[in-house]
Amino acid sequence: MQVFKFGGASVKNAAAVRNVAQIIKGFSGEKLVVIVSAMGKTTNALEEVVNAHYQKNTQQALDLLAAIKNNHISIVQELMTDANNAVYEQLNQTFRVVEDRLQQGATSNYGFEYDQIVSLGELLATQIVAAYLNTVDIASQWLDVRHLVHTDNTYREGQIQWKTTEKDIPTAIHAVWESGKIALTQGFLGGTPEGFTTTLGREGSDYTAAVFANILESQGMTVWKDVPGILNADPRLVENTVKIPVLSYYEAIEMTYYGAHVIHPKTIKPLQNKGIPLYVRSFVKPDEVGTVVQTELPANTQLPPVVVIKSNQLLVSVFSNDFSFMAEENLSDIYELFAAHRIKTNLTQNAAISFSACIDNTPMRIEALLEALEEDYTVYKNEGLTLITIRHYTPEALEQHTEGREILLSQKSRHTIQMVVR
Repeated sequence: MQVFKFGGASVKNAAAVRNVAQIIKGFSGEKLVVIVSAMGKTTNALEEVVNAHYQKNTQQALDLLAAIKNNHISIVQELMTDANNAVYEQLNQTFRVVEDRLQQGATSNYGFEYDQIVSLGELLATQIVAAYLNTVDIASQWLDVRHLVHTDNTYREGQIQWKTTEKDIPTAIHAVWESGKIALTQGFLGGTPEGFTTTLGREGSDYTAAVFANILESQGMTVWKDVPGILNADPRLVENTVKIPVLSYYEAIEMTYYGAHVIHPKTIKPLQNKGIPLYVRSFVKPDEVGTVVQTELPANTQLPPVVVIKSNQLLVSVFSNDFSFMAEENLSDIYELFAAHRIKTNLTQNAAISFSACIDNTPMRIEALLEALEEDYTVYKNEGLTLITIRHYTPEALEQHTEGREILLSQKSRHTIQMVVR
């Protein structure tokens, strides 16, 4: 059996959904679990709904939601010849739940509101894809992943409760296979013991697929993307990128840790634990060989410089107020504050009386962090920065990506260099 994950770009419109069906048809007779993300930029659109809802602008939130609904209905109309297909009522019921929530007003818990609303995207996409597959004679069963992937109550970054998840996934999936169908469900989502929806972190559908692959001991997991495989850089930011045919789990997790958007950072561990290969292939050219991520690199493999560029970075510098050394107890306090505000450091460096950290500029969390730091320290910040990470760097790669830039902070090891630049 295999686990397939289709991201938002692969199901962004009716033509894309038809293409997904053709890919799945090519694996007729195999036991498949298909994980699907929200369509196109739906998650971004739903985040706008959340913000309007949280700011108590109910009508704006409802209007934004109506535009999302119209888009999804138009895709169904293009896909389905039967105007009475049950998917229409299914979609209406799914939208009704969110419409009712918007009219009730927001709670004070932004993360909770976010997960209950943004999760709509995956539910809609999978309902549409499952309905279309069944109209083209690909027998599929829609499953609600919130009843299978169990998490705690950490909204927006739900932590999987493995014991119950390991029990419920095989039971549900094997029942679908025994009926001769493929199983189709959502990525990104989970469910709490109280029945509320959680999300697993932005772009978390890859992680969902890896969880299913691990528990079901899949022969492989394939992520279908709009690129030919894993590239050595984002082609939107770097010219002349090249495909990497083979990566080790170690190299892949290093790339994702530094911010490469090829796969979700949590994806590798569940696969590595069971030795399950990860394939990254193109849904545009599904017959072509993509990239395989496996236990080890073949002997004598020479990897190209791997470049990860993260924009919208903030450099926070923390100084002791009394000119005392930045000792271990100070660093412990500072890291505890970062953890308490759920802010990941992308690069850190400490000197005699200061500590600096490069972080993603997420204002809602950062403002609270800075206030907490300022109770005991003097704090400075530099905004509008870029973090460049080059793994397997060469002199040519360094020159290419630093020319004309001011380097504010850098760290260098045998294989990797990171630079905060302006």
